Amino acid sequence: MFQGETAITVDDKGRLAIPTMYRDQVAGECANRLVITYNPFEPGCLWLFPYAEWEQVRDQVNALPKVKAAHRDMQMKLVGAAAEVEPDGSARVLLPASQRAAAGIEKKAVLLGMGNKFELWSEQAHLAKIRQSIGEDEITDEMAVLRL
Repeated sequence: MFQGETAITVDDKGRLAIPTMYRDQVAGECANRLVITYNPFEPGCLWLFPYAEWEQVRDQVNALPKVKAAHRDMQMKLVGAAAEVEPDGSARVLLPASQRAAAGIEKKAVLLGMGNKFELWSEQAHLAKIRQSIGEDEITDEMAVLRL
């Protein structure tokens, strides 16, 4: 279970170091295997899944009927772009250049632990998203019963 927000620096080679607080989990629970792919819902964000979690997501997405354009788009963005990455001896993973460019991730980024996966945001996209508030008209029935 991943949670928390960490400011990350991406080095000149496009690598990011897995934060110390997650290294044991990534090594043990994830067997040092992560899959990085696009977030099909939010620009400026990539998803990093533990490999076992990824297999379930991949299979669900691939099972969608290909006759709908939205399904094909999701399959392309999630499955077609997926890249398996493994931390090196310094706990760094190489982010694919095409994904970094598409998400606008440069030197500074933000890594969010989101339960079953990580979200890697460009610093600018993360700041813009955090500054947005949830309006009353956006509150769903499921949100309304939360005790916040």
